[in-house]
Amino acid sequence: MTAAYLVYDVFTETRFGGNQLAVFPDAAGLPDEKLQSIAREFNFSETTFVYPPQNPAHTARVRIFTPTSEVPFAGHPTIGTAIALHDLGRGGEMVLELGVGPIPCTVGPKGASFTTPVPLQIVAHPPADLVAATLGLTVADLRLDRHAPVQASLGLAFVFVELADRAALARARPQIDAIRTAAAAYPAGLDFAVFCYCRDGETVGARMFAPLDNVLEDPATGSASATLGAFLASLPGGPRRLAIAQGDDMGRPSRIAVSVGPSGVTVAGQAVKVMAGTLYL
Repeated sequence: MTAAYLVYDVFTETRFGGNQLAVFPDAAGLPDEKLQSIAREFNFSETTFVYPPQNPAHTARVRIFTPTSEVPFAGHPTIGTAIALHDLGRGGEMVLELGVGPIPCTVGPKGASFTTPVPLQIVAHPPADLVAATLGLTVADLRLDRHAPVQASLGLAFVFVELADRAALARARPQIDAIRTAAAAYPAGLDFAVFCYCRDGETVGARMFAPLDNVLEDPATGSASATLGAFLASLPGGPRRLAIAQGDDMGRPSRIAVSVGPSGVTVAGQAVKVMAGTLYL
């Protein structure tokens, strides 16, 4: 058995930047029990498998796998898969069926965007000292006047913490023992995936660590960016647009645009095809 796949770099206009994504545009013949192994073989933060839609009015059904588990929603796989399908002739307007429900996507010369209507869910408020410890930082490195650390979700939970400055963001290093302790105390979504950031108005520098899910650091995390946008917009005077730079500290610069409107949170970005190949089973 063989299956064709594509590899895209997502949230970048430059090859070898952004976040890598493997896409299987016709996964209908792949055995379900092999999907996790395939995702682990690529070892990207996510791999997507595309199937015919359950609703014939939609474009496709998409399953998303990290190296360790299937997830209902993720941002860079949605953007990358939409652009891959567009490149294969699927048109510029599409609806992708994800684990959180149907997500409308638009693809054009400037990249792709999707809007998620899933409401913001506040899962928990992990203590600042615990969150700081997971990053190898101290509480003094956190900025707590605008919000305390929060675990929140638009379909996939992350822990969000604002840091004092860009220098603190650069110093962050995931601490496995502390993350194991935190994941046991706050089980939701991924295993205590931490999205740390610094912000100046609408400009955000960010990093995301999920080492217990085999993602030591993620170059671009669209689902977390969407959730951060929804969360900040819910705060008094919070911004409704964000320009997020992620991946710079690991040499894979990524740029993610987020806006919050009456129909939900919109995430936009570019992607470029890097590879194409054949899987043998």
